[in-house]
Amino acid sequence: MAATPPRKTTTAFFVQAGLSFGVAVLAAGFAVINLPVGAWPRAFIALSLLYLVTSSFTLAKCVRDHQESTEVVSRVDQARIDKLLTEHDPFATNS
Repeated sequence: MAATPPRKTTTAFFVQAGLSFGVAVLAAGFAVINLPVGAWPRAFIALSLLYLVTSSFTLAKCVRDHQESTEVVSRVDQARIDKLLTEHDPFATNS
């Protein structure tokens, strides 16, 4: 059976993505805090920002789960094909 291919995400990319997310959330939070509006509009925008962040995490998890499920199915299909090919003898006679 073939070995599982290594993941393409490097540690540097993971750190860059985490830092980028942190900077984006901090910048948006800073913008909400410094808006020249009252407390209620500011709270509404802050709550919208929180909702956006949590739904982004949910969407990313759904995409990851879907990708992993298709990866497992393709590995199972590949294992079945490998088994059929190893069991097939083109020179066997049917007697």
